[in-house]
Amino acid sequence: QVQLVESGGGLVQAGGSLRLSCAASGSIFSINAMGWYRQAPGKQRDVVAGITSGGTTHYADSVKGRFTISRDNAKNTMYLQMNSLKPEDTAVYYCNAISPHTRWSWGQGTQVTVSS
Repeated sequence: QVQLVESGGGLVQAGGSLRLSCAASGSIFSINAMGWYRQAPGKQRDVVAGITSGGTTHYADSVKGRFTISRDNAKNTMYLQMNSLKPEDTAVYYCNAISPHTRWSWGQGTQVTVSS
């Protein structure tokens, strides 16, 4: 079973930046489409960015132009660079596979709080 550990969250003012990391216990990023998800209080967990095994990236409209997903296969680590943060970006952020058939157990996530 692959284990995913998210880190890098914190409290930041609106307009600020954070870089999230997702460390995997195995070499999964080069063979699976992966994504960053977020869940705000009282809302469902939604994907905000994805990267295919070939490196193609996709973004939710709400973060397009502000967030950048990337990965380092050698380090078994995926990143989410978040710029121009807004209060509505406040959520717990998770990483996991895009396909529900591949998805592993959810990690604890990393809290991102953006103050206005």
